[in-house]
Amino acid sequence: MSINENPSERIGTLIDNGRLEITHILGVGAYGVVYAAKHVMNQRMYAVKCMPKANIDARQHRLHATEISLHAQVSGHPNIISLEKVVDTSDTLNVVLEYCREGDLFSMITEKGGYLGNDKLIKQVFVQILDAVQFSHFHGIYHRDLKPENILVFDDGKTVKLADFGLATTDIWSRDFGCGSTFYMSPECQGGLNKKVRGYITAANDVWSLGVILINLTCGRNPWKQACLRDETFSVFLRDRDFLKTILPLSDELNEILKDIFILDPEKRISLDELRERVLACRNFTVSEYDTSEYDTFCKDSYKNYYDDEASSTSSRKSEYDTFCYSHKNYDDEISSITSRKSHDHSSTNSSATACSWYSTNSEMEFTTPHSEFLDDFVHCPTSTGSSSSSSSLSTLANSQPDLMKCVDHESLTSLVNGQAGLIKCVSRFRNQFDYLTENQRIQPVYTF
Repeated sequence: MSINENPSERIGTLIDNGRLEITHILGVGAYGVVYAAKHVMNQRMYAVKCMPKANIDARQHRLHATEISLHAQVSGHPNIISLEKVVDTSDTLNVVLEYCREGDLFSMITEKGGYLGNDKLIKQVFVQILDAVQFSHFHGIYHRDLKPENILVFDDGKTVKLADFGLATTDIWSRDFGCGSTFYMSPECQGGLNKKVRGYITAANDVWSLGVILINLTCGRNPWKQACLRDETFSVFLRDRDFLKTILPLSDELNEILKDIFILDPEKRISLDELRERVLACRNFTVSEYDTSEYDTFCKDSYKNYYDDEASSTSSRKSEYDTFCYSHKNYDDEISSITSRKSHDHSSTNSSATACSWYSTNSEMEFTTPHSEFLDDFVHCPTSTGSSSSSSSLSTLANSQPDLMKCVDHESLTSLVNGQAGLIKCVSRFRNQFDYLTENQRIQPVYTF
């Protein structure tokens, strides 16, 4: 039975030697299904990401192994979803994860409006996201798909946890362009602006994504559809770095923080340490009244739903995006062109195959090819291509300890950048000291039942 063709047929079945019963579907993606499961003895709920073994190639097999391995290494952090264990069956590999009843940050922002105007809560939540990303970076793991859909909420939105390491990598410098979701990609991750870049620094790309998430939390909107010159809002922002203040109710303090996040040169982009310090010191994120006259002149009557019919690849969440994103009239032709390239983009993007965003019906990620027009040339040339992501086999991960998969101690950053002297100076800006983390917040074992 194919879980992708008939995912509902697994409901009611038992896994893990009869300890877990599949109860219902949480999400369906291109390469797996996420179910809710109940422990038959203590009734505790779990999420189970079921990945089929049949009809996948060696590359997809390695990607699954990498996702499990990297997630396991950071699973012990309080703001990262816990990976409990891996259960190997004849037809699927089942990753048992911490269960979240309240959904993701996207839904909390768009459906419940849980953060708008609440600066204290925004700060509390964003610092938790920062802590999770900093912890991952400290252990040499870069998420590459930071967005509200991959952040789960607890305690009525007061606690958040990072999830879905399907696109994560240990590469500090990557040629895997277009990796992630277009709203949150840095320009260099899309290939560059003025000139095609040879690669991008994965840590700095995560910082850019965090900037967009910060605007999501404070304003309930995205600042632009894509950080490229074809995006009219982004183009104006490049000419006027204070432009976002004219279209969003940003405080002066937050505007200055965002300007240091959205710097084109990744080497000059704000570090996570400094970002955390400045967010904690920020007194107000938004203002109650702001002048929109400049924006009214720039694009009169331009607000409309973000996803039009021809552009949407996730129509099931269109109504949610109506309040979350916006676009301009002249985007219609551009997005239609992007949509026509989607089948090519998905096949050519190295990491897109793992895009199964669980706890979300929006299981397909947006991937687009880099645009031909660019603004500045920030070519980073390492002395070597760098280490690749872990390619441990699934059988090793699942069978070495059937009842308990322990976290793997991560190699030091020195070994990761060995032979890449040209990058060490830049990367050191993104490797944080984590003085605020207590020892028991570092790597923890993944516990069995």
